Amino acid sequence: QVQLVESGGGLVQPGGSLTLSCVGSGFTFSQYCISWVRQAPGKGLEWVSGINSGGGRRTYADSVKGRFTISRDFAGNTAYLQMNNLMPDDTAVYYCAKGLGSSCVTEDPSDYGDRGQGTQVTVSA
Repeated sequence: QVQLVESGGGLVQPGGSLTLSCVGSGFTFSQYCISWVRQAPGKGLEWVSGINSGGGRRTYADSVKGRFTISRDFAGNTAYLQMNNLMPDDTAVYYCAKGLGSSCVTEDPSDYGDRGQGTQVTVSA
């Protein structure tokens, strides 16, 4: 059974930083793309970033490019999302999601059916 558990969310002031973590189990973590998607209050799911199985290809939504960094730790079956220069528009529940295969071939968040329970990120003064 696929399980993804996110942590690291919280309340941060504009311009601040947070690092989200995602621990995966129930599947061969190292063989799958891992993406982060988010859902802001009253809005639909938005794909944020993805990293392929080998970690060598990372992609970002334009809204976070240059501010967020995705990475993965193979030893611990963990993926991370380092978020810098956070803005109020980044306020959302952030979900870690298992990709369809080794490459992150889609940026459609509805394609990521295996997701964790989410972690809340609130950016506010």
